[in-house]
Amino acid sequence: MRPAVSGAQTVASMLSHWSTVTPEAPFLVFDDEDVLTLTYRDGWELAARGSAVLASLGVGHGDRFAVVLGNCVEFFACWFGAARLGAVMVPVNPNSTADELTYFFEHASCRAVICSSRQQDAVRAAWPAEPALIVLCGKDFNDRSSAPPPAPDVTVSPLDPLAVLYTSGTTSRPKGVLVTHANYLAAGHTIAGQLRIRPDDRWLIVLPMFHANAQYYCVMSALVTGASVAVAARFSASHWIQQARRCHATLASLFAAPARMILAQPESATDRDNALRVTIFGQNLTPDQLRRFEDRFGCPLLQLYGMTETIAPPLMNPLYGPRDNMTVGLPTESGRVRIVDDPLDRTAGDLAPGQTGELLIGGEPGITLMAGYLDDPDTTAAAYVDGWLRTGDVVTRRHDEFIAFHDRAKDMIKRSGENVAAAEVERVVNEHPAVFESAVIGVPDPVRDEAIKAVVVRTENGSGLTESALITFCADRLARGKVPDHVEFTENLPRTSVGKIRKNLLRQPISKEED
Repeated sequence: MRPAVSGAQTVASMLSHWSTVTPEAPFLVFDDEDVLTLTYRDGWELAARGSAVLASLGVGHGDRFAVVLGNCVEFFACWFGAARLGAVMVPVNPNSTADELTYFFEHASCRAVICSSRQQDAVRAAWPAEPALIVLCGKDFNDRSSAPPPAPDVTVSPLDPLAVLYTSGTTSRPKGVLVTHANYLAAGHTIAGQLRIRPDDRWLIVLPMFHANAQYYCVMSALVTGASVAVAARFSASHWIQQARRCHATLASLFAAPARMILAQPESATDRDNALRVTIFGQNLTPDQLRRFEDRFGCPLLQLYGMTETIAPPLMNPLYGPRDNMTVGLPTESGRVRIVDDPLDRTAGDLAPGQTGELLIGGEPGITLMAGYLDDPDTTAAAYVDGWLRTGDVVTRRHDEFIAFHDRAKDMIKRSGENVAAAEVERVVNEHPAVFESAVIGVPDPVRDEAIKAVVVRTENGSGLTESALITFCADRLARGKVPDHVEFTENLPRTSVGKIRKNLLRQPISKEED
């Protein structure tokens, strides 16, 4: 069977295509202490050297290996080298603890691991096999002083897995999402079409490369169009717009938290002096933050919705025509989105506009949806209902067809018999000028099932904000049953590596020593 989205192409064959058709066109720009630019020909040769290193470790078709690296050249050598070999990359957070690494290595049955010197102690503590199968990244991956090795004699199918991407695991052990070559290309084609990406476009990547956002939305949309990506070693709010200008970026991707950090930086008269034509983002910004970002940088924002499991974003605000960034946009593909009251009730139809329910995503596993969870057929089966992927997210389709995100189903607060979306309360709390950001959770209450608690980070000038003042502010803007009962102020909110707030940690009771 040939995937309809990408035909017989794989990630490696697509890279090979551009290395032949536009060999001198830029592909990868690394913006660190020194700027390094690799053309498409260089990218293909980088993949060859990466595949040679992997093959020397005994990694072949279908074998999995771990990559514990930040945003660097070697990450791409491993990724595209695996694509040439038909091997499977398991990229993990380079800040993972030894305990977390042990789980990834064992769960994915990794045959080898690639890391940098910064991670080697944790990797060695976690690695169960021979130390010789730990490779510290270095010049072997990008040594252009000699000819690259020949292509391996192996046949790779579009439906072969190329990566196992682990979910953030905020409530339990992470699940490994199987991502095929066809999955990657499908994500690239969707974003490229939505943003009208051309070969002269360039992404600025400041999010971590081990995460789906940078891989799916940025690198893959560039690869399918012959465009380029500029990769920052790390995110810097104070240098973000200078990086965009220095790298001649036309496209950028952010989450809400980094966007707020950027807005918190001092304004400059040169902020609008950039080539950015659009920035995509996920998670919620306030109307004031949206306006200030677009006015300050002269760059439109587009909110989208996606999960590691959904591959391409099923919902996105359009580049042209009406948009509403207080919603997650419109379906990117007709017939791919359903909203239902009870996913397990197979007799019930879709909800009418204006009604709230769970979002389901349609598609074909291994092509437009994940191929499944690694070695977990029961969890994979439970994720689907009659072929539709359950997201666990609560949304409303408005009468104008835009879809408003409310919250994760598990983040709905049950207060006196009524469901309250934490995200709705957060939006109001965040509108207070002294609030930098917040997280709203439900806490046990003997009378009302759950009480509403807001955990708040104040702005630099907001130290005078009190609990009573913020509750009064919310009472003027929310129905009585949605007003926070408690407010806790904190310096920082706990986050995953890509900026998602770890509400499970906020829900944990704080242990207090006895007097």
